[in-house]
Amino acid sequence: MDDQAIIDLYWQRSERAIEVTAQKYGGYCHTISYNILHSREDADECVNDTYMKAWQAIPPTRPVRLAAYLAKLIRNVSLHKYEKANAKKRGAGQVPLIVSELEHCLASSAATDSEVIELLNDFLAQLPQETRQIFMGRYFHFQSIKDIAKMRHVSESKVKMVLLRTRNDLQQVLEAEGVAL
Repeated sequence: MDDQAIIDLYWQRSERAIEVTAQKYGGYCHTISYNILHSREDADECVNDTYMKAWQAIPPTRPVRLAAYLAKLIRNVSLHKYEKANAKKRGAGQVPLIVSELEHCLASSAATDSEVIELLNDFLAQLPQETRQIFMGRYFHFQSIKDIAKMRHVSESKVKMVLLRTRNDLQQVLEAEGVAL
């Protein structure tokens, strides 16, 4: 079933919408959540919470790309669960490492969130496809460097170098626009 038909099911308030969403995007959502939480049980719980959030948000929201919309929901639910679980014990897992990697690029600034999002989208659109996929795999899907290298059939050192160069390029773009440090 295509995404627009699934969205139509949500608008009709058909419970089948969740069933079809789970069939088509369940594995995708679970992978994103597992990359953040490293717990199958917690990832399962977050996936179910994501279906509930989608049910509550559609309508009135009508996502243009259902996969991207669900990815955003699952990331937010999973990150919230991660923060809650690790409030007292910082330092475990990929999330603090990934955040620290991007810290120097996305320092606080006077720019609004929507301005930063627009700059990021423009920056990502200009990247070569492989670079964009590596960058998004690391910073959106929270994949480990090892997993990215394995999926892309490249060395871990290449992934690290692509990420370093891309972060540096991003920092230059943001500084040029007065967003970063």
